[in-house]
Amino acid sequence: MDFHGKPHQKEQDDVVSPKPVTLSKYSNRVELKTLLEQSDGGARLAGKRVVIGGWVKSSRAVKKDSPPPPPPAVAVPPPSSGGNQSSTTANISCTEIIQSKMNIFRKLFDVLSGGGKTYPIFDKPELAGHKATSPPEYILYLMISDGSSVSNLQIVVDSTMSTVPATQLMALGTCIVAEGVLRQPLAASTKHVIELEAEKLLHVGTVDPEKYPLSKKQLPLHMLRDFSHFRPRTTTVGSVTRIHSALTLASHTFLQHNGFQYVQVPVITSTGFGEMFRVITLLDDKEQKKHVKEKDGFSIDTVKAAIKEKTRLIDHLKRSDSNKEAVVAAVHDLKKTSDLLEMKQKPAKASSTLIKPEKLDFSKDFFGRDTYLTVSGRFHLESYASALGKVYTFGPRFIADKTDNARHLAEMWNVETEMAFSELDDAMDCADEFFKFLCKYLVENRQEDMKFISKRVDKSITTRLEATASSSLLRFSYTEAIGLLQKETSRTFETKPVWGVALTEEHLSYLTDEIYKGPVIIHGYPREVKPFYIRLNDDKKTVAAFDLVVPKVGVVITGSQNEERYEVLDARIKEFGITTRDKLDWYLDLRRHGTVKHSGISLKMEHMLLFATGLPDIKDAVPFPRSWGKANN
Repeated sequence: MDFHGKPHQKEQDDVVSPKPVTLSKYSNRVELKTLLEQSDGGARLAGKRVVIGGWVKSSRAVKKDSPPPPPPAVAVPPPSSGGNQSSTTANISCTEIIQSKMNIFRKLFDVLSGGGKTYPIFDKPELAGHKATSPPEYILYLMISDGSSVSNLQIVVDSTMSTVPATQLMALGTCIVAEGVLRQPLAASTKHVIELEAEKLLHVGTVDPEKYPLSKKQLPLHMLRDFSHFRPRTTTVGSVTRIHSALTLASHTFLQHNGFQYVQVPVITSTGFGEMFRVITLLDDKEQKKHVKEKDGFSIDTVKAAIKEKTRLIDHLKRSDSNKEAVVAAVHDLKKTSDLLEMKQKPAKASSTLIKPEKLDFSKDFFGRDTYLTVSGRFHLESYASALGKVYTFGPRFIADKTDNARHLAEMWNVETEMAFSELDDAMDCADEFFKFLCKYLVENRQEDMKFISKRVDKSITTRLEATASSSLLRFSYTEAIGLLQKETSRTFETKPVWGVALTEEHLSYLTDEIYKGPVIIHGYPREVKPFYIRLNDDKKTVAAFDLVVPKVGVVITGSQNEERYEVLDARIKEFGITTRDKLDWYLDLRRHGTVKHSGISLKMEHMLLFATGLPDIKDAVPFPRSWGKANN
């Protein structure tokens, strides 16, 4: 405004003629977030012609008003004496009343039975008071979502503009692409600011209501896991997915802004320890299968040949003058061999993949050696940090741990960093700032989704994220944590908190949920509970590792300063009893040539998403969860 308090010309132009509606790039349509996430809810866009596409979330139908049928032409006889006149007059009046009131009765039935829903009786025109030449006509109100926003848009469709039956247009999950004009709703009672009056339907993707797994009734998240390919169509999963996407973008933004270079590290590796998935192609090789069977101590073909030979022997004994004892012994021997074959053949089909690794010749495998799916990318990041300074990666990590709980998956995605010329305190600073940046980013950039999650999942989530983003994270040592746990006398822990044991989920939950009621960083763990490559502290008892732990979830970020001293690392490898030392030659080379102090962090993206949304189970935080015994889709 100018100094007289009048709006500038630009402000007046914005009110009179709003900016044109932006089309979705690579698609000739308008995304709903473009309309509905404006400050006025899109009201200023009324009158604009647009193309909208989405999936039906809910629907209702209202039958078009039709004029009452005209009274039938009945010839009234002239007045005459007697009672015939009054009788005829009464009959005519009754007919007119019934026909004129039929439409009113029908509308009253619609209202009492659910407000515009269709029923089979009205699908039969002759029963609805119409001639059987034309079906009933409806105005359809379709609430659709295109996944770009929490909000839905109402599309008003005349049932006559499509050859698809109204019931199919209204079915939950139907895909609709409509062209029309935006308008303010005609009904003052509606909560919507704007709706689309469809003029033509460009596409209709119908569903089979009998087979489509989603219903109008809200399904619990655990039931949706059986339909991973459909569950993103639900409002909750759609919102969680957009928050997940925002966390990914925020991670790249933070790291790129702070000078990290993105590096792709391999998913398949020959280096690794712990519960790992083995990558193997030998089981598809018939020659290798034969080789395995022979190494198992017998060949099925050999046993079958022995059975034939022993059968011939029995026939020979029976034809000769051999005594009965020899025949009985031969028959018994044949039975044992037949039983052995039967026993071996059954499990051979059921567990053909349960072959001991030592019975395989990995030199004949695809990579010429045994390989695994990686559990961490930091090993490979170290080589690039030793050249580029600060690097990071983002990818899937795999743990073959036969655990099925609300915090573990076989496949999870990690954001991992490695920094040269960096020590433990630097890594903790990085984790602290990175974590708070992610919290702040969601609050500022995914407001509508966070509002929805606050209503549907966790009412305190937004407040918690705001408080976390603006606070300092408390740091204390493992030794101090054990001391706090030991002071708690009113509670019995499943694992007794004594120095030297790994902190369990129960321990971490008590520290974050009950004592500090917020995220904390715990550092200085015993050397026995952390991997061999983490730097040994001067006290020779602890290592330079830390965990960032949050309430209700547990560890979200792990980090460490890794060992840069060749002699110490070599001794640690021997201490852990690692026999495949040759696989670590390249890793040791980094210490032999140009070694440098370095540290890094690893953020568990799915656990961060649990903290950011309040979801109770990690299986609902990823599109297609893989866990022990489950790999749908």
